[in-house]
Amino acid sequence: MADEARTVTFSVSTREDITRRLKAAFAGVPQGHHISFATPELLWRTLTEKRWEILKAMTGQGPLSIREVARRVGRDVKAVYGDVTALVTAGVLDRSEAGVEFSYDAIHVDFVVEAA
Repeated sequence: MADEARTVTFSVSTREDITRRLKAAFAGVPQGHHISFATPELLWRTLTEKRWEILKAMTGQGPLSIREVARRVGRDVKAVYGDVTALVTAGVLDRSEAGVEFSYDAIHVDFVVEAA
């Protein structure tokens, strides 16, 4: 069976949401790939416009050097290095000897903003 496109869901999740997904996963219910943030503000502070450009350029591309990422987004290597480091620290990108990688083919963003 061929691998299906790997989609990650960026979401704003409470601890209870994460615990519920974890319990369901342990019960054998597929949960998909998630990267969760505690608040919408944290999501937007982490995923700035420039970092979104990096993610779009890296989606489905395999490991890339920082220099190659900078070339693809048309930015300075030093600035891209700072953004990539922030994304690695947030758990969005993976770093290995082969470079940095966003190991997904698509991104889905899911959160609800309710009245205060």
